Amino acid sequence: MTIDYDVVIIGGSLAGRYAALTATQMGAKVALVESKLNNSLIVHQAIGEIANLTQNLHNLAGCGIDAVHPDTSEKCQISLAWTTALSSAQSIAANIQEQMSLAHLSAQGVDVIVDSGQFQSSPHLAFAVTQRLLRGRTYLLASGSLPAIPKIEGLQATDYLTPVNIWQYLYKQHSQSSQLPQNWVIIGGSPQSIEISQTLARLGCSITLVVKSPHLLPQLDPEIAQLLQAQLEVDGVRILTQKIVTQVKRIDDKKWVQAGEKAIEADEILVAIGQKPNIESLNLPEVGVKWHQHRLLVNDKLQTTNHRIYACGDVIGGYDFPNIANHEARIALQNALFFPRLQVNYQNIPWAILSHPTLAQVGLTENQAKRQFSEQEVLVLRHYYKSIAAAQLRNEITGICKLVVLRNGKILGATIFGTEARELINLIALAMSQNIPVKHLANLSALYPSFSEILEQTALNFSQQRFNSNTAWQEWLEGFFYLRRNWNL
Repeated sequence: MTIDYDVVIIGGSLAGRYAALTATQMGAKVALVESKLNNSLIVHQAIGEIANLTQNLHNLAGCGIDAVHPDTSEKCQISLAWTTALSSAQSIAANIQEQMSLAHLSAQGVDVIVDSGQFQSSPHLAFAVTQRLLRGRTYLLASGSLPAIPKIEGLQATDYLTPVNIWQYLYKQHSQSSQLPQNWVIIGGSPQSIEISQTLARLGCSITLVVKSPHLLPQLDPEIAQLLQAQLEVDGVRILTQKIVTQVKRIDDKKWVQAGEKAIEADEILVAIGQKPNIESLNLPEVGVKWHQHRLLVNDKLQTTNHRIYACGDVIGGYDFPNIANHEARIALQNALFFPRLQVNYQNIPWAILSHPTLAQVGLTENQAKRQFSEQEVLVLRHYYKSIAAAQLRNEITGICKLVVLRNGKILGATIFGTEARELINLIALAMSQNIPVKHLANLSALYPSFSEILEQTALNFSQQRFNSNTAWQEWLEGFFYLRRNWNL
């Protein structure tokens, strides 16, 4: 058998392009097969940032406050906000995508094949595209995911949107009219549904978010989840928890959603319950690659059930977090190109929900830590943004920093809900990866004023909490000072 490539990457996601560039930089001979790129994440993030900047509609230039016709004035400002968000997002997405374009990859030495294909096992393992057979020592699945669509009566017969096509739909709407559809029902409690709900609400839409769990994202710290839910409600998102959507139907020009006992009228419906792997056309059963429900089966080295085929990104399940997908791509490529010895470890990899303020997390939550260790060994340190000078100066006092540590100072995890959380969580992740104890965060001496001060202030609680929780040590100290006082007398 003739080997054409060191690794053949089946792409369709930004993680696939990242993997192709990384493998080339490692000196490997690489082929990237990609029929279509899902770049909805870039557009969504760009629009979300613009929505945050334009939240205060009354400060927008070009539409003053009309005291006689305030409704008209507000509609004008919402229209301007939406126009600004769309045009800016298009430019930002184009610039970001250009940095990882197929032309750039090709110039770096990647054999780029814009086509679709499938695996075949006979006479040898290969990936077949139109009139070509790609043979590699190894293969990497980075084809991304597709929206998972629940079985709801009437849903297929009613037009609905997903996180993949919502922005394309809104671009089309904007070209025909500057007005956004006003009433939305969003089904699902995924990070994307939360981000899209808040973005549309900040652009003036009326949003109802329907989730089946008791609170948003069950894997979140309950305290933080409540704060996130409160912020969404402040922004105008109506949240219905513990509700299952049982039926969708169209009556005249309106759509109706039956959620529990409530019937909700909507202009548009968005389904964002999660993802499923984009693998249906790849002929994986032929080459012994297995999956279960919405997860491609991989081991801790990111090998599928065919040891020559690796996988990374949301094709193996979970939410679409680019930094996690890129981390998996690096591990998978090291194992695929060299000796398969590295194991993927998510303990020190942060992730974030791009809400406003941002929610970022790394490692264990309080509940997870107390299940894994004894409650006496786990300390929880908290500090609120409202006491930080930088937060007061910028009037962004909503938020909390929560560190979960052991009594010996080892940091187990952190959750930050507040401004600059995306940057702050990286410092915690670095401290965890280098086994830096929490007491060193207390000695950070952060610039003043800066949001990094909250890490220092949170860590300062460690000594006090450890002292307060150690009854025997307290009794010894009290006895010691009692003897000293009596001795001085």
